[in-house]
Amino acid sequence: MNKPQIGIISPCYNEALVLNETSLRLNSVIEELILKNCISEKSFIVFIDDGSNDSTWKIIEENAKKHSQIKGLKLAKNVGHQNALLAGLLTYKEDADALISIDADLQDDINVIEEMIIKFSQGTDVVYGVRKERKNDSFFKRNTALLFYKLMKKMRVNIVYNHADFRLCSKRVLNALAEYGEINLFIRGIIPTIGFNQKTVYYNRLERLAGKSKYSILKMISFAWNGITSFSNYPLRLVTIIGFAIFCLCLIMSAYALFGLYTGNYVPGWLSTVLPMYFLGGVQLFCFGIIGEYIGKIYAEVKQRPRYFIDKKID
Repeated sequence: MNKPQIGIISPCYNEALVLNETSLRLNSVIEELILKNCISEKSFIVFIDDGSNDSTWKIIEENAKKHSQIKGLKLAKNVGHQNALLAGLLTYKEDADALISIDADLQDDINVIEEMIIKFSQGTDVVYGVRKERKNDSFFKRNTALLFYKLMKKMRVNIVYNHADFRLCSKRVLNALAEYGEINLFIRGIIPTIGFNQKTVYYNRLERLAGKSKYSILKMISFAWNGITSFSNYPLRLVTIIGFAIFCLCLIMSAYALFGLYTGNYVPGWLSTVLPMYFLGGVQLFCFGIIGEYIGKIYAEVKQRPRYFIDKKID
């Protein structure tokens, strides 16, 4: 097999504090792999500016002038990490034999990129970067992440445990990804459904170079919920289960009310009116909320609005 042409895709949102160091390190990796004859001299790095409101795009332009391997893609507005990542993958899928996605904060270990490329050269189409452990995460983040993966498994969502969006995808996997037209994106759930030959490399999660994570608690919850509702109808099935459970509970309550009526130990009207009203009202609102989420997703998908627009491009 000839030396593969590899592209590294890195979405950025307000990453001005880390971007110069990230550019330097990724560029060093590309140059080292070229010297080792592992990859083609035409290999490249693309930074996607996801509508940042700091100097992220200016830094991308400056680094593109310094290093010939660096390219830039500026989106017209902030569209979220998944859409920004998709923009990079679909824009450059024809320019490389494989693309590697990695976050700009470089908490993912760039030293395993060579191992990813070796596995690709041996015929692997998807290589997942998976964290060995979460020692550097806070107690809260470590346990909420564990809860997230357990919840995904319970909801029958097929994702790789402890894998985020650090992965290598071959051109034919990227072409298959382009066939997915959904608006509600959850790429780490889509890639395993594509199939082909898939393998894993393991690494230790590193400390963030500078700045703070752009994923707040609310964003993480929203991301998890989007993943569940995009790949599982289990919450809708849960509504049916809840309905059946309420039916059984109502039978028990009816038996209790009849028993109270028989023994004379009851407050007239309370059990049969107040308790079912509050209980059923709360459950109905919960079920309507779940159904509403799915209807909202259908509404967004039916409109088929563009997921992003490209403002500028540096090649």
